Amino acid sequence: MIPVIFWGTLVVCGYMMEDYNHLTRLVSELGAIGTRTQYMFTTGLLACAILSVLFVVGLCRECKRRGISTIPALIILSFSVSIGGAAIFPLPLRLHLWAGMPSILLFFSPLAALILWRGEKAPADMRVWAIVSFLVMLLGFTAFMPDVLGAWPGLKQRFFHIGWSLWFIGLGRAFLRSPAPAGSGQE
Repeated sequence: MIPVIFWGTLVVCGYMMEDYNHLTRLVSELGAIGTRTQYMFTTGLLACAILSVLFVVGLCRECKRRGISTIPALIILSFSVSIGGAAIFPLPLRLHLWAGMPSILLFFSPLAALILWRGEKAPADMRVWAIVSFLVMLLGFTAFMPDVLGAWPGLKQRFFHIGWSLWFIGLGRAFLRSPAPAGSGQE
């Protein structure tokens, strides 16, 4: 649900801004102070932040029930704080940049899952989701490399967003489709 709200917000707000190009312009421009889409964008991001916290709560409960580490789930809170902060402090406020920085820690969630979620207690297809989402999120680091895809800053930024979207989808699917093993506390 979180990726659907996020991408839906981007598409609708991008459509409402007549000259907006998703490949060349940054996501935060859709919520900049004074834009037609400021409040719609802010609402969408705040909904994603709140739902992300609830998602983490559910993931942590399921991790405890399975007897696996909650660390990969807890790292997702960096995303929750970041996306909520970006909504509360829109461009061009100085706090917008600082509020968005915690999201860089989200890269560690699939990496931690690869290390900590092993064996029969972990969801069956989690490793594939973790690897793919981690690699796509890494492409988002091209945003810090001006010589790589320099004319496409929006595309570079969206690699990160595609990566976390895949991670959230993968987590939801893997935990819902993979029953907890016997003796893990789930009846």
